[in-house]
Amino acid sequence: MTRLLLPACFLAAFAVAEAQQPAPKTSPTPPAGDQGEQSETIFIRRVRLPITVVDKKGNFIPGLTKNDFLVSEDRVLQQIETFSDDLGQAQPVYVAVLMDTSPSTAGKLKFEQEAAKNFIYTVTRARKDQVLFATFDHEINLRQDFTNRTESLDRAVSGVKQTGNQTALFDAVWQFCDEKLRTAPGRRVLVVITDGDDTYSRANLRDAIDIAQRTETTIFAISTKAGFIATVPGVEAGQVKDKGDHQLETLAEETGGVAFFTGDMVSLERSFTRISKELRAQYLVTYKPLNDRYDGSFRKIEVKLAESRKDLKVRTKRGYTAIADSVRP
Repeated sequence: MTRLLLPACFLAAFAVAEAQQPAPKTSPTPPAGDQGEQSETIFIRRVRLPITVVDKKGNFIPGLTKNDFLVSEDRVLQQIETFSDDLGQAQPVYVAVLMDTSPSTAGKLKFEQEAAKNFIYTVTRARKDQVLFATFDHEINLRQDFTNRTESLDRAVSGVKQTGNQTALFDAVWQFCDEKLRTAPGRRVLVVITDGDDTYSRANLRDAIDIAQRTETTIFAISTKAGFIATVPGVEAGQVKDKGDHQLETLAEETGGVAFFTGDMVSLERSFTRISKELRAQYLVTYKPLNDRYDGSFRKIEVKLAESRKDLKVRTKRGYTAIADSVRP
């Protein structure tokens, strides 16, 4: 898969960075534009929020209703139009699994492959959910497009034999949100399995968050840095220690997901099971913003429960950029 040029508005911001490092052969695609004949697209006039509610122990809370939620945009209360509490059954899940194949993963490649396979087997439902598998290093490669055939995905994952020489994490997030997930006719999830910092992208962290929010994609990040071969000294499982860890955490939290910092296969499998359960326990809320101007501003979203419950935590994406984008409803 080839990466196209970034929009002009990003080029100036990247000029300094490009002067300090070799330019990637390609770069992320623009956020809008011709999506071909894949599906009909519309301008976004509704905001769709997958919402997770958990207690202090992390248990998912079922049985809530539309009247239990208060949704605000820029501190202005919004009118909920649609509400669903059977999201896990009503819609298929489209999952893009991105695996890091940068130099630091050379000693962990077999482990990451097993991790990717286990995630696919644990999270996806046969004949209903669709999975895409890709790798990223100094290049971004689509290994298997969306499919529900686990044997095809298994071959794609097993076929990864070599690592690259850089890490283009944010470019990979941008590309697959923009090219694949924005037209997916269901819930959109992106899972990143990685152990390192981004060293090569033209896009930055905010760009990756922005495209995920605008394409209604929830990101789950799984860091394999701790506890395995080539472990970073001083880093232990479950701890957020450096810039890369904080960026993964921010990438997930800003889009409504979670970052997991695993230390062994058992804890990794628990992370997969956790994601699977969360996708079946979410609520789905949509609303039409009272401020319907596409002025390029960032709109902050806040979701609370109508009755104050300090023991419960509500998680969803934290906002979006108000531009006349196109995405499949």
